[in-house]
Amino acid sequence: MSFLPATPEEVKKLGWDAVDVVLVTGDAYVDHPSFAMALVGRVLEAEGLRVAILSQPRWEDCGDFRKFGRPRLFFGVSAGNMDSMIIKYTHNRRIRSSDDFSPGGRPGLRPDRATIIYSQRAREAYPGAPVVIGGIEASMRRFAHYDYWSDKVRHSVLLDSKADLLVYGMGERQVREIAARLNSGEKISELRDIRGTAYPLGAKEAAELRIPEAIELPSAGEVAGDRLKFSAATRIIYEESNPYNAKTLIQKSEGKAVVQNPPALPLSTEEMDLVYGLPFTKLAHPSYGEPVPALETIKDSIVIHRGCFGGCAFCSLTLHQGRFIQSRSPDSVEQEAAALVNSPRHPGNISDLGAPSANMYAMGSKNAGVCRACRKTSCLYPVICPNLNTDHAPLLALMRRVRALKGLKKAFVASGIRMDLALECGEYISEIARFHTGGQLKVAPEHISPKVLSVMKKPSVEVFKKFSEIFLAESRKAGKEQYLVLYFISAHPGSTLEDMAELAIFLKERRIRPQQINDFLPAPMELATSIYFTGLDPFTLEPVYVPKKETERRMQRALLQYYKPENKPLIIKALREINRPDLLKKLLS
Repeated sequence: MSFLPATPEEVKKLGWDAVDVVLVTGDAYVDHPSFAMALVGRVLEAEGLRVAILSQPRWEDCGDFRKFGRPRLFFGVSAGNMDSMIIKYTHNRRIRSSDDFSPGGRPGLRPDRATIIYSQRAREAYPGAPVVIGGIEASMRRFAHYDYWSDKVRHSVLLDSKADLLVYGMGERQVREIAARLNSGEKISELRDIRGTAYPLGAKEAAELRIPEAIELPSAGEVAGDRLKFSAATRIIYEESNPYNAKTLIQKSEGKAVVQNPPALPLSTEEMDLVYGLPFTKLAHPSYGEPVPALETIKDSIVIHRGCFGGCAFCSLTLHQGRFIQSRSPDSVEQEAAALVNSPRHPGNISDLGAPSANMYAMGSKNAGVCRACRKTSCLYPVICPNLNTDHAPLLALMRRVRALKGLKKAFVASGIRMDLALECGEYISEIARFHTGGQLKVAPEHISPKVLSVMKKPSVEVFKKFSEIFLAESRKAGKEQYLVLYFISAHPGSTLEDMAELAIFLKERRIRPQQINDFLPAPMELATSIYFTGLDPFTLEPVYVPKKETERRMQRALLQYYKPENKPLIIKALREINRPDLLKKLLS
């Protein structure tokens, strides 16, 4: 196995006289299916195309964008595996000290709003060459969106980047069709019927636009100036996210327009097997002298499915990957596990046998027709949908099959377990405790307040209590001393100081000292971000409290980590502010 060419010298060694597609990414080039551009590159390579990877190019001028010559088909541009603003800045808008997707974790190797900058440089390098943007940054900024770092509503990234086409969601099908049609002689401006894509219209076309049954969102100007319009746009985007019933969406912006075709249909198991069976080296490009931290985290992991039907308000998974679970076959997973275990460098453990949510493998509907007509954003909130098949038997069979591999020491499950689903199958919790935990298991109750959990679209704290009780009991039965690593979010919309004080007492009484704290960061296009910006629930239009002041955000975090001596002044201040001096002794003793 070899890498896709990442330098002109490597292209020359292959004997190519030209490159068909240049993939531009803000990440280091890691040839692993968890790195989106490597996955897209291998998919296009399998179609017989000559693909080059332009990783973390210098963006001050277009010199690097001319390295491979003019691509015969198109530039494929992505900011990387994460939004470039999230990976560079913290929740308090300070520059992060490291970038896990860069060699040695070095920061500063990608620009702010990388999708826009890279697209502009590609245009400068070769005017007229088609530019297709994609990845999480493009996907979640495809319409006018609230941008936390500038604290304003920005236009669609498709318009700001002046790209020809935007691929949203997981893009294997889309890029294959785009490449095939351009290869057959079609123009990029003619590719307006591909699912999972959005295309721009100039002023003249936008004025004359007529698409039967399409839904027109409030315009970019309207959502920027009216919180009710912003909420309405958010609701429509989410309600029109089911690929089986979604309509075309249109949003006008200063005379121009963005047209979004319905989402791509989910990949079949056979397609998933083909994608994850491509010849990945699972290594960072040999030109790097330092390890890429993000690879070190996942290099010994195996993805068993994609998608999530949880629909948490603070997460982009359901909107980006889709809520229909797309699972690999047991044979495909076993083959990858065996190859991993038998590789010379392998330590004998699989670091994670998982996915976005660890225990949704092979789950789907009891009646497909009901699901295909549904417009709900979650299959688990406020209760588990009665049409959802929560059978863990296929997952248990897969786990047992992998465990039986010769030479395997242990297959850990490090992905987040959906606790409400797990409670549907005590056998699953038992096997996780006995075979797939290395002493600590990550779970995410996020909060305990019913009001806050309702905004988050998460189950009640009783679910966490029950899961914790069963997991710890099963650990004791197995003769193991094991613990739960708990994740909580501070300053999430809906959370007041009173709510955080209640959570702090809950934790103190149970001697829980959270190390993993997520300060809420409003990421583009998420439901919680809409609430943060508008102060309204986009579905009910009821007001929601939003903690925006930095002093309150700091107090909420301090309450969560009540045990740290340096947090004492902020805790005292918070409890005085809510007139709860009676809690001082409980928290600080």
